[in-house]
Amino acid sequence: MYPLLTNINSPDDLKSLTVDQLPYLAKELRDFIIKIIATKEGHLGASLGVIELTIALHYCYNLPKDNLVWDVGHQAYPHKILTGRRDQFHTNRQLNGICGFPSRTESIYDDFGTGHSSTSISAVLGMALAAKIKGEFHKNHIAVIGDASIASGMAFEGLNHAGVTDTNFTVILNDNAIGIDPSVGALKNYFTKSKRGAFIGHPNIIEALNFEYLGPVDGHDINALIESIEKLKTIQGPKLLHIVTTKGKGLKLAEQNQIKYHAPGKFDANTGELIPKPNEETPPKYQKVIGETLIELYSENEKLVTITPAMPTGSGLNKLMEQYPKRTLDVGIAEQHAVTLAAGLATQGLLPICVIYSTFLQRAYDQVIHDVALQQLPVIFCIDRAGIVGRDGATHHGIFDIAYLRCIPNITIAAPSNEIDLRNILYKASKGIELPLAIRYPRGKATRIDWKLPFKEITFGKGRQIKKGNKVAIIGVGKMVLQAQKALELVNNKDAFAIYDLVFIKPLDTYLLREIFTRFDTIIIIEDGVVNGGAGSAILEFAQKDNYKGTIKPLGIPDQFIEHGSTQELFNLCGLSIKKLADYFKTLI
Repeated sequence: MYPLLTNINSPDDLKSLTVDQLPYLAKELRDFIIKIIATKEGHLGASLGVIELTIALHYCYNLPKDNLVWDVGHQAYPHKILTGRRDQFHTNRQLNGICGFPSRTESIYDDFGTGHSSTSISAVLGMALAAKIKGEFHKNHIAVIGDASIASGMAFEGLNHAGVTDTNFTVILNDNAIGIDPSVGALKNYFTKSKRGAFIGHPNIIEALNFEYLGPVDGHDINALIESIEKLKTIQGPKLLHIVTTKGKGLKLAEQNQIKYHAPGKFDANTGELIPKPNEETPPKYQKVIGETLIELYSENEKLVTITPAMPTGSGLNKLMEQYPKRTLDVGIAEQHAVTLAAGLATQGLLPICVIYSTFLQRAYDQVIHDVALQQLPVIFCIDRAGIVGRDGATHHGIFDIAYLRCIPNITIAAPSNEIDLRNILYKASKGIELPLAIRYPRGKATRIDWKLPFKEITFGKGRQIKKGNKVAIIGVGKMVLQAQKALELVNNKDAFAIYDLVFIKPLDTYLLREIFTRFDTIIIIEDGVVNGGAGSAILEFAQKDNYKGTIKPLGIPDQFIEHGSTQELFNLCGLSIKKLADYFKTLI
């Protein structure tokens, strides 16, 4: 079925082909990816857009002796297939299978692990400088970065440094005008003009940074790519090749709807039509709850402004952006800027809401401390995809936010266990806060169909009892409250267990905790974040100060990075699945 691709197990095999055969290989590779992702799911559009580029890079460079880094990494499927992982590709993003992103532990052809954006230029520059120090003057060093990613501050920090070096360093700008959502900002407009020839023959921003600029080049023309890359190899010092590609290239529906086909789920490999899910009424995703709740709150409060760093679709903000475009800001892949922008808005009497994935908030940690918390500014952080997120794996799990936020003064941390609490906490905060507030919530579906209930007043810093019991107290954090409830359904002596919903991790409800300390000699804390420094650690610290003599057992994510797999598979690995929790509960009575 794939006469060329079947015989390629390394870049050396690829080099045995003639240039005239490469377009046929591209067709086979594109079809191979479409057919597997149609049933196994994964990041589709980005990989389809770099088929020809990947072939050209492996054809022209001497990999793995040369260094190649794919920024973000969700466009690296063709690279994986051409570097000995073709027969394992069907295991992509599955437990014990290959990773959905480049991984140094997986292959010698993966020079750098990527999953967050805009890291490639700095990493490859480091490799190029290392080669210079070691006297390896004939090595090439290539960073492939998208136009959405190059607008990030870190990318420009790397460009700024690279421009004053004499390293053999190449940046390939994959210009497709989209990340997950359409690219935004002045730099995107700049590159759009350059594609139209506005800067041909004139100094441009890349040349001003001391890079040799070549392009724009059709990124789907293998001959043009090979010609351009071979020319780059003769140029000393830093250089940038600007290529123009189409995300989703080769699958008509993926080209037409690039947002949906970024990671479309299962679809018909022949037509591209998405395979419909069962048509039954189910609870909404938490992201929809956030988006629609904000629409309700906006109508009553003109001080609210929402900021997202390049994730309006993923965070459920599309309708909000349509209805309130002036007060819903997509700042691109710029998490640090997003947080400090929110701080600036707060100084002027507005109430900014920064909606950001937990794993991406890590990239703005200094700004949370220095620009928001230290200055006691009222910024609301809606921390999306908190906890284990599944098949995207270690780079995307939101398991550190409790630990890295809990140590910061002046900040309140809430972990609502359901969408009703989430709405009410956001409602309470929208009426005015004096200090920063972080609200963490998981990826996936909420718990109720009738979730859009009238708002109710709540008290910050208060937890509650969910179920009475007489022997063991279970304190759940966020979605793990429901996990504990489901686990108890498998336990015979349910009356022995009380369940509490912590709700607020900081400040702790010390009155409720003292009541629990008085009544129970055994306390179990269950959270979907890291155990070290997490909510369980907070309760242990308070228990020590309060001279509690009983047993406290925190359960959560162990001190290791968690791989890719379904959420339930990963919960099972961490001892947090319903069955594993039930088995543990049974040992306590």
